[in-house]
Amino acid sequence: MSDDSSAPPLPEAMTAEQVRRWDEVLDRIRVLLPAGAARVLVEGADGRRAAAVADRLAAAVRGAGRPCVRPAAFETAAPETAAPETTAPETTTAARPGETVLLAHSSGRPADRTSTAWDLVVELRTRAGRDDDPDRPADVVVDLHDPAWPVIRRVAERLAADDGWHVTESRAFFAARAATWDTRFGDDTPAYTAAVAELGLPTGATVLDVGCGTGRALPVLRAAVGPAGTVLGLDVTPEMLAVAREHGRARHADLLLGDARRLPVRTGAVDAVFAAGLVTHLPDLPAGLAELARVSRPGGRLAIFHPSGRAALAARHGRVLRPDEPLAADRLGPLLAGSGWRLDGYDDPPHRFLALASRR
Repeated sequence: MSDDSSAPPLPEAMTAEQVRRWDEVLDRIRVLLPAGAARVLVEGADGRRAAAVADRLAAAVRGAGRPCVRPAAFETAAPETAAPETTAPETTTAARPGETVLLAHSSGRPADRTSTAWDLVVELRTRAGRDDDPDRPADVVVDLHDPAWPVIRRVAERLAADDGWHVTESRAFFAARAATWDTRFGDDTPAYTAAVAELGLPTGATVLDVGCGTGRALPVLRAAVGPAGTVLGLDVTPEMLAVAREHGRARHADLLLGDARRLPVRTGAVDAVFAAGLVTHLPDLPAGLAELARVSRPGGRLAIFHPSGRAALAARHGRVLRPDEPLAADRLGPLLAGSGWRLDGYDDPPHRFLALASRR
């Protein structure tokens, strides 16, 4: 088990808001646990942090009245040897055979998952964390870049019948970053300007910036369509839109609060969609692309953009590209085609990513 830090695995003192955020995340994971006896693994590159989160999750499970076994460590209490009818010493709920949760933790080594069939795997993602294993992806991925502000970044499709988690967690992720978003990424206006120019917006067009964030693209889009055009900026996070207003970008567009998967825009209403840094945050990419197609007129244009190339962005996050990623050249074309689009252009140098498509 890894122990790569002398600091506490989780903050010892947190604000009431941070405690509430932890309670929300743990309760959402608890609800995802399968009924009946279940074997759950919490894994992370830092084993001490995985143990601390597993302890908190076990407390949430017990607090909801469900018996839970909490082995001291994965290596010393493998699921095959821990009896599901027994509870940990601190458990006050009487064990009910067939309902107990066995909740173990590990240091995140890939081999840790091979010895048993886990019912649920929770991965803690940190800057030092490993990439997804394509053969054994985690069921729930929790972003712990800020240990005081956990955010669920992905839930396996088989568990996400109610996808309301996505809006809540997206807002939690971006709200904490809104105030410093622009300063973190510097001045990339030239990259936005070049991408909008290639989108080829005519004067007077209606363009929708989906996932507009702090509105960095809005002045460029307004300049492209002119005073007779219409610019809509939509984002799911109120704090992001508030920063856009503070920077005066609301004078370039009508700002909308909404979910990119359920756009508050009528069918065929826009001439073009600009999506900067959006698609990798959609839990169901084909459905998301289909919704963008719904609001676009026939022949309308779509720009999928990021001011860094895929390889550069992956390196920034400490991972490598895989050929099966949705934005890979041979994957994106079929995804677009199945969602009502035709891929017209694809550019992925280090300094940007830009895919252009037309509404079929």
